[in-house]
Amino acid sequence: MSLRRLLLVMFAALAAIAGAYYLSAQRNLVRDLNGTALLPGLAAQLNSVSSVSISKGGPAPAVTVHRVGDRWAVEQLGDYPADTPKLRRLLLALGDAKIVEEKTSNPANYAALGVDDPAKAGAAGAEITWETPGGRHSLIVGKPAGQGVFVRRAAESQSFLVEPAIPLDAQPRLWIDGRLLDVPVATVRSITVKFADGTGYTLQRSSPKDESFALEGVPAGRKARDTAALAPSPTLLAGLTAEDVGPAGTVDDAKAATAAITTSDGAVLTLHGVVAQDKHWVTITATGNDALTAKAAGRAFELAGNRYEAIFRPLDELLVPKETPAAKSAPRTQKSAPHPHP
Repeated sequence: MSLRRLLLVMFAALAAIAGAYYLSAQRNLVRDLNGTALLPGLAAQLNSVSSVSISKGGPAPAVTVHRVGDRWAVEQLGDYPADTPKLRRLLLALGDAKIVEEKTSNPANYAALGVDDPAKAGAAGAEITWETPGGRHSLIVGKPAGQGVFVRRAAESQSFLVEPAIPLDAQPRLWIDGRLLDVPVATVRSITVKFADGTGYTLQRSSPKDESFALEGVPAGRKARDTAALAPSPTLLAGLTAEDVGPAGTVDDAKAATAAITTSDGAVLTLHGVVAQDKHWVTITATGNDALTAKAAGRAFELAGNRYEAIFRPLDELLVPKETPAAKSAPRTQKSAPHPHP
């Protein structure tokens, strides 16, 4: 072999070795993505988002919050008004999410991070989908990790650890605007409660500037408790919120208790309530409050148990306890008369 040919062969061999080394290095190169945005451009599109859906444990969305006219509403609850600040916090968290590090791209390992198919029963993660004029976008949000969470863009195989965490609630009731009533107890003039068995009572404020209440409807042989005990709770209707929303038929009027609350401006709030499977449901009608009437039409609201019980107080709670038979039959101790002096 001539010297020239030998040099050419050696040069080709060296070039092949160098090329192989370069490709190997590129394959093993770890991209430094730390601090880069997970969803570039979303922060600038937040105001154009028209719908947000969360799916978990099935193909159909568990929750869809979408624009209805000029407001946000929860589709699964008859387009009941949504908690707009909560929705904005979620969108901001998506826009702020930064990649901490790359994780697995092997589908066999997705379940360990909770970024496998969220439509599967028992899936640990959830898929969030949002719509903008530019199209439909999806992200699978998996298990939390430290201050962050594992995620995978739905159309990609690569998963990531991102911060901050992206909290997702897949229950419609957790997305409602729960605010119902905010009536100061100082404005309450009377409360009339009637129970399904026909019993009932009225608590009447003694005078407009008086904090004491009188009880009407005291049964024969019983006595009302003192005015402090009769007074309604200071938070009777102040800051009253709904835990959940359902159809008005959730409350069976034949089995419902009724509380009619009259306020100083002449408005009357009427609540029909039932307890079913440990949940406390009410329907609401209002005179003099068109906004509340529209909001409550055709709907029932679940209240916290303590708030429900403050409205529908049992009559016996307002009465002096009955004297027990044992107390009645117990002989009374009499003082013995002093002996006369001789």
